[in-house]
Amino acid sequence: MSAGTRTSPAAPGYRAGRTLPLRVEAARQARRRRTLVVGGVLAVLPFVLIAAFAIGGRPGGRDGRVTLMDTATASGVNFAATALFVSAGFLLVVPVALFCGDTVASEAGWSSLRYLLAAPVPRTRLLASKLAVALGFSAAAILLLPLVALAAGSAAYGWGPLRLPTGGTLPADTAVARLAAVVLYVFVSQLVTAALAFWLSTVTDAPLGAVGGAMGLTVLGNVLDAVTALGHWRDLLPAHWQYAWADVLQPHAEWGGMIKGTAVSVAYALVLFALAFRHFRAKDVVS
Repeated sequence: MSAGTRTSPAAPGYRAGRTLPLRVEAARQARRRRTLVVGGVLAVLPFVLIAAFAIGGRPGGRDGRVTLMDTATASGVNFAATALFVSAGFLLVVPVALFCGDTVASEAGWSSLRYLLAAPVPRTRLLASKLAVALGFSAAAILLLPLVALAAGSAAYGWGPLRLPTGGTLPADTAVARLAAVVLYVFVSQLVTAALAFWLSTVTDAPLGAVGGAMGLTVLGNVLDAVTALGHWRDLLPAHWQYAWADVLQPHAEWGGMIKGTAVSVAYALVLFALAFRHFRAKDVVS
């Protein structure tokens, strides 16, 4: 009989809903070295970009075309938008896959999972607590980068309107509100990676397998999206909509792409989260 499958009669004062509080799980995860490393890397990246622009000179247009990268030093808001642009496709995938893929598999790898279930912590409660904390840390990681970039960029390039690659500008307050919506969308678009990593974390006892598997399949989705021969089938790929947020950084925001991307990401994520809970509830936990 696996641990957590059968428990003794509840002790006086025992409440299943009070086991493994979120604050306890959050404190455990916050103290881990990988959390500190991820936070440090994301906080340092904007300063690395500023140094790169200082060494290489101010970016300029190529072949008469101006891109978001070329307007990076126009203002702090432009710099924050550029930092999101260069990191959303891959760099921000890493902390999401790490926080969600490592959460259950690491407990199994440390042989502490069965002791948590024998505490007893109900399986659904354990998964729900770990998932909530993992998503919270993922959201914090995604938010940290643009916040630091906005502050550092404003100090380096000044506070001003968002200069649009297509021409024209957006007032700074409007641009910041749009960027807040962009950050939220980036998080929602990463839910597929989060759910995939979390499901794999319940399947394997190897954290690197869960994290690497989620990142590998995310990269595969990006590769498939580049195959134009797939036509409209690419609309079913979450990767197809990962840069749909660029449509809101226009004088007249277009939200259609973000709405479609949100629907695709949430649909995949719900299925994968359901698979994770279903598999873990019946899993024979021996580690």
